[in-house]
Amino acid sequence: MNTKIADQDLGASLAEQVGVAAAERRPLAITAGNSKAFMGHPVDADTLDISGHSGVISYQPDELVVTVRAGTTVAELQQLLIEHNQHLPFDPPHYDGRATIGGTIGCNASGPSRPYLGAARDFVLGVTLINGLGQTCRFGGEVMKNVAGYDVSRLMAGAMGTLGVLLDISLKVLPKPGFEQTRILKMPDAASALQWLGQQSGALPLTAACYTNQALYLRLSGSKAGVSQAAQYSGGESSASDSFWEQLREQQLGFFNDPRPLWRLSVAAMTGTDTDIPGDILYDWGGAQRWFLSDASAADIRTWAGRHGGHASCLRNRPTDVSVHQSLAPGLQTLHRSLQQSFDPHHILNPGRLYPESEHKQP
Repeated sequence: MNTKIADQDLGASLAEQVGVAAAERRPLAITAGNSKAFMGHPVDADTLDISGHSGVISYQPDELVVTVRAGTTVAELQQLLIEHNQHLPFDPPHYDGRATIGGTIGCNASGPSRPYLGAARDFVLGVTLINGLGQTCRFGGEVMKNVAGYDVSRLMAGAMGTLGVLLDISLKVLPKPGFEQTRILKMPDAASALQWLGQQSGALPLTAACYTNQALYLRLSGSKAGVSQAAQYSGGESSASDSFWEQLREQQLGFFNDPRPLWRLSVAAMTGTDTDIPGDILYDWGGAQRWFLSDASAADIRTWAGRHGGHASCLRNRPTDVSVHQSLAPGLQTLHRSLQQSFDPHHILNPGRLYPESEHKQP
C-alpha cells in the first residue's frame, strides 16, 4: 500500500527566501511548532516559518517507510501509523501536539525507548534540505548516495538547523509491540536499581527503564506470553496505567515542576550515583540519561559529567551566563566548523542556536 496525502508544497518558496537571505548575509531563525526552544539558545534573526510545509508525501506500510514534510506534527504522523499498527520506535515527545518531525530530527529528540530501540537519527533514511545558499539538496535512501564518508542524512539529526533547513524526511518505522506491561519494583536507592538493571536487564524485553521516588519502572514489550513470563521473572507490581511513560517523555512528572535549573546528564548507564553535588536526580534510559535539578555551578556539573566520560546540558531555568550545551573538544570543534562552512558558508541558518557563535568563529 502506498498512501499519498496532497498538501501545498512550499519548498520552492522557502528555498527562495533562504537564497535571498544568503545574498544579503541576513541570518534566519528556523521555526515551526517552536516546542523545543528550550533545547538551544535563542536566535536573534528574521523568522523562517516552515510550519506550513506539512503533510505525508508517501507511506508504504509494507516497506515500513514513510516520507513526510518537516512541518508535519509528530502527533499527526503517529496517528497515521497507529492506523496500520506501526509506530516511531524512538518514541519522540509531542509537547502538547506542537512538536514537528523537522524539529524532532533537528534536535535528535528521543523518548524513553532510546537505549533499547534506537535514537531518532537511527531511523532517518533520507532528507531533502535547503543549504545556506538556498540550494535544495537530497541525500540518503534511494535518492542519492552519501558522499565524503559522511552519512549526510543523519548529520542533520541534532544539528538544530545549523546545517540546513529540513524540508522532507524519510523514516524507517516499525510494527507496534503486540503487548506491553509496566512493572514497578521498589528499590531503596538508585545504586540498587542500577545494579539490578546491570544484572537482570539482559534477560528482559525492555523498551524503557526509569528510577525515581525509590521505584524502578520497567516497560516490557513483545508477545503476550513473552511479556507475562518476563513480568514473573522481574517481579514487582503491575502498573494500572502506562501514562507514566508519556508523562516522562513529555516532562510532565512532578519531578520536572521545579524552579531549579534542569540539567540533562548523558553518561554511561552504570556510572556511579554519588555526584558529590547537591541536587535531585531522575534516572532515565536505564541510567544513561539523568535529569538533574540543581543550583550548583555549571563548571562543577560539567566537570563531573566529563570525569565520567559524558557531558551535561542545561535545558530549563538556565542562568543567563550558562551555555545550553557543553563546549566541544578542539578536534570536534574543528570538524563542526568545517561541516558548517560546507553547508552554510555565510552562517545564516540558526546562528548561535547550537553553540554561541563566538565559540565557532575561525581563530
